[in-house]
Amino acid sequence: MMSDVAFFLAATFAAGLVMSLMRLPALLGFLAIGFVLNGFGVQELPFLDSIADLGVALLLFGIGLKLDVRSLLAREVWVTTAGHLALSVAVGTGFLWVLALIGYPLVAGLGLGSLALIGFALSFSSTVFVIKVLEEHAELQSFYGRTAIGILVMQDLAAVIFMSAAGGQVPSLWAVPLLAALAPLGWVSRRLWDHVPHGEMQGLFGLALALGPGYAAFEAVGLEGDLGALVMGMILAGDKAASELSHQLFLLKDLLLVGFFISIGFGGWPTLDAVMLGLTLLLLLPVQVIIYIWLLDRHKLRRRTSVKAGLILGNFSEFGLIVAAVAVSASLLEEDWLVVMSVAVAGSFVVAAVVNINSDAILAWARRRMRMHPSDDVHEHEKPFSFGTARAIVMGMGRIGKAAYVELSGVYGLPVLGVENLPSRVADLRAEGMDIVEADAADDDFWARLESTGQVDIVVLAMPFHGANRLALAELSKSNYVGVVAVVAQYDDDAREYQQMGADVIIHLYEGAGLKIAEQAAEALADRD
Repeated sequence: MMSDVAFFLAATFAAGLVMSLMRLPALLGFLAIGFVLNGFGVQELPFLDSIADLGVALLLFGIGLKLDVRSLLAREVWVTTAGHLALSVAVGTGFLWVLALIGYPLVAGLGLGSLALIGFALSFSSTVFVIKVLEEHAELQSFYGRTAIGILVMQDLAAVIFMSAAGGQVPSLWAVPLLAALAPLGWVSRRLWDHVPHGEMQGLFGLALALGPGYAAFEAVGLEGDLGALVMGMILAGDKAASELSHQLFLLKDLLLVGFFISIGFGGWPTLDAVMLGLTLLLLLPVQVIIYIWLLDRHKLRRRTSVKAGLILGNFSEFGLIVAAVAVSASLLEEDWLVVMSVAVAGSFVVAAVVNINSDAILAWARRRMRMHPSDDVHEHEKPFSFGTARAIVMGMGRIGKAAYVELSGVYGLPVLGVENLPSRVADLRAEGMDIVEADAADDDFWARLESTGQVDIVVLAMPFHGANRLALAELSKSNYVGVVAVVAQYDDDAREYQQMGADVIIHLYEGAGLKIAEQAAEALADRD
């Protein structure tokens, strides 16, 4: 058994490394190796599906931990979700109907109901893929990222409802007391959480909640376990320790999701007809992207938000495979459709990965063709703003940023403005009397909407991801900013890159970063004076 595991790990690592060296997401290698191993007759590891299920459950639990439930009620989220679902199913059904008319293999002879069911399966976007891309680009908390996640959560809820109904799985009467117990369970969990030691105990606490009262309890009463993990995360969201718990589970979740991507390839060996049909279905992706962009643009979102969200949602979902499996088990579709959907989902990930690597070029092209909303007639989150009279700006108001803010304001007497993209943290910091603006400094439109930096003497870059700090530093250089720039680096490679880009002060993460970066930034300013 251990030799089989070692072989799988070696093959998976090699495939992921090849894709990484080609500057493509490693997950494409994980997808490919599943099909390759299946094609060579290698037996699937007996626990691979369990690993995949656990990875998806932790993914949804992590989404719940970071989710502001109010975002689901935003019009741009629920109207876009409903509108896209209706339009996408209509377009997909029509496209498949045309293929059936011309006698396309596997489609010819299917009734309108079956075609609509396939169209429905193709209407979802992949939660796993989107979260991975947002995390890699450090844009999980950007406005377009939060909007995309809200749409995904609404889609996942629709899929869960469908699967419960189509699979004939009726929730038991025990589902009512379980749902009623969620609020007091959340209260008890938060009180217990206050006494859980840091480190591995935090991770075990999160696993226990996600898989116990979350996944297992929901499954026991006839509800989807993944939905339970998501709901449990949402109950705990907003707690002061939620961010730490999310980081504790981050690596474990990523490793388990590798099993999910490999398992797709073991759905069946694709025949030529299945491959051709799966690839043909990729023609629907541009239409889906256009529908997303059009619907989001109707809500007066800026072009960057609409286009970036539309591009990242332009893929097929793992839920499409599950819907197809439900349809096959109910004898609504032939088993070949599981392979077709596997090819379509895997192919859409490849296309979406390439598209999102070039998203900035696509955005530049779209900006030349899309009408820009007037600055006084845009979404509330995207209106122009200025730094006002602040002389010091702290971008990223986590533990380090908050310490730098307090030091610059309290010790050096500078008017300070904090920039933070997490709504719950913004509300908490404002309640403490801090001057905070909700914005994402890793978002190009943040800089496009910014009116002036001329009066600012110090900018502290304390965002948790290297890519976000690097982008902000590059934007400051492009804006001809002449003040002091101080940045927090986690690795030596990051520090060298910041130095080459012109940062004045670079502090390593574990050097008492918050206080030290404020102190050295103030000293650098004094030296200039």
